Amino acid sequence: MAYGNDPGYPGGFPPPPPPGGYGAPMQPGATPPNNHLVMAIITTILCCLPLGVVSIVYASQVNSKWMAGDYQGAYAASESAKKWWMASLITGVVVFVLYILLVVVLGVFSVTTSTTSY
Repeated sequence: MAYGNDPGYPGGFPPPPPPGGYGAPMQPGATPPNNHLVMAIITTILCCLPLGVVSIVYASQVNSKWMAGDYQGAYAASESAKKWWMASLITGVVVFVLYILLVVVLGVFSVTTSTTSY
């Protein structure tokens, strides 16, 4: 059976998909890497918006790259999504701790200045 621009098929036909369809896993039973989408969304909402958005972008690329057959790209996007949501989490925790320290220091400062006034 001929494919492509065969004169027997007006307009030609594309070749058939590989066994298992396009984007089939590279090995039987292989699963795509974790896309980290849940943690990306949680850290975007609760921690650091800019870094979380970057994580969501990478997380959304994992499954589409896997289905397109770009397995290395899927693993790279998964690792990038994980890196960015962790950076978002760490940034959020650091900012929260600094905020608490600022509130405590200002509270102590306001108490000492109000008790020492003449």
